[in-house]
Amino acid sequence: MKTFYNVYAICGFAAIGGGLFGFDISSMSGVLGTNGYKNYFGNPTGYHQGGITASMPAGSLVGALASSFLADRLSRKTTIQIAALIWIIGALLQTAANGVALLCVGRVVAGVCVGIASSIVPVYQSEIAPKEIRGRVVSLQQWAITWGILIQYFIQLGASNVDGGPKDPNQGTSSFRIPWGIQMVPGFILLVGMFFFPNSPRWLASKDRWEESLQTLAHLHGGGDVNHPKVLAEYQQIQDALTFEREHASTSYAALVEPKILKRVVLGMSIQMWSQLCGMNIMMYYIVYIMKGAGIADELVTSSIQYVINVTMTLPAIVWLDRTGRRPSLLAGSFGMMTFLFISGAIQAAYGRPNDDPALKEISWIVKGHPSASKGIVACSYLFVATFATTWGPVSWTYPSEIFPAKVRAKAVSLATASNWTWNMALAFGVPPLLWSINWKMYMIFATFNGLALIHMYFAAPETKGRTLEEMDLVFEIPAWKTQTTASTLEQLTRDIETGELKVETKHGVTTSHRETIEPDTAPRV
Repeated sequence: MKTFYNVYAICGFAAIGGGLFGFDISSMSGVLGTNGYKNYFGNPTGYHQGGITASMPAGSLVGALASSFLADRLSRKTTIQIAALIWIIGALLQTAANGVALLCVGRVVAGVCVGIASSIVPVYQSEIAPKEIRGRVVSLQQWAITWGILIQYFIQLGASNVDGGPKDPNQGTSSFRIPWGIQMVPGFILLVGMFFFPNSPRWLASKDRWEESLQTLAHLHGGGDVNHPKVLAEYQQIQDALTFEREHASTSYAALVEPKILKRVVLGMSIQMWSQLCGMNIMMYYIVYIMKGAGIADELVTSSIQYVINVTMTLPAIVWLDRTGRRPSLLAGSFGMMTFLFISGAIQAAYGRPNDDPALKEISWIVKGHPSASKGIVACSYLFVATFATTWGPVSWTYPSEIFPAKVRAKAVSLATASNWTWNMALAFGVPPLLWSINWKMYMIFATFNGLALIHMYFAAPETKGRTLEEMDLVFEIPAWKTQTTASTLEQLTRDIETGELKVETKHGVTTSHRETIEPDTAPRV
């Protein structure tokens, strides 16, 4: 079977796993405003709608916690394929839903897939990519999420016009069954397509499949040349790191609670927690409610603009993240999101009033008769999304996937992702009644969370750009707010191999990339 080794192709295709998360977000937000959905499922609001929405992140929590066991045993690639198969089953159950119970079961099953994929796709990407573009290719996970949100939302928007349209009091079930059924397509593409991509070289090394690991590294980073200096230098780093870990840690579970590693586990979990408490997924799940509260006449179209912004503004992060770094993105993003939420909440407090329109049962506070105020709320919403898309969106997936040693990487990232889904589930369930009970004050709460995240990241999150995965121990040896002055050791290793000063031991003998010193009959067979 043909295997493709282009790093961008591998990481971009694997990111479809992130796209499934985006599909799920829009699969719910896109139907909330249609009478077909309301009529068939009993017009759920408050805790009822919160429970339906929260069933997906509940399954994702389970999937995230289970992901490391699958990824360490079966490989990162196979685990992504298992997730895709689970997604197809979940989408099938949702499409066939005959009531709230089966809908929730389908969303839980699909959520298990999303939990697995959101944990392991960034790990797979980070283990495949060279350090120079690691941030860029792992950011493709977030970009795929935004594309999933956008594509599914427009599918929903189109399907909402069947059976008389979303305002027809007798609209049928096709308005939600069509888009929920289409969700199976990307899952099938991911399942089949992953057969054509390699296993992670670091996972292969962890299973002592050194020949395959070296060959894969050579194809990924050396044009197929196993004697390429950079390939040998990276191979040496992986070998040294695994040897050290095996000599100094009894089990991967014991290593998780060692002080140096526990500090990073808490940081990874915190970053995923703040990525939820910043308020972004609430903007995605319940944007229809937010636009209704702002007094927007066509909330579905206005909401779609927000999804386009989300896709478009993720691009600058993909292009610049490996230049500007992770730390500035975290700090600037928290400050920006805090500012726009405070402004939006203040506008609603000043110009809003209790809702007296019986046709708008989902909201308790509305801005009417103040078009400038309504436009200001929409503008703040758009600017908030643009800020998240260029900063926390990609970094919240990139950072946790790169800061852990190989022995605990899958388990630590699964814990970080489990933190994401725990808070996602709590917010998905709690926000509808919260929006009803305290309305504009909710914005002030999430703005405060962003302020706390800004302080936390300043003191806890060091810069990781330009470092290999095996060098993260060095990164965390000095305080986060101090500038890293030492260069990556990979370049020095590469130079030493090029000059013949260093010979790299493989499982098949001693080799060096200084080709004129190697006779054809003595070159290592790898």
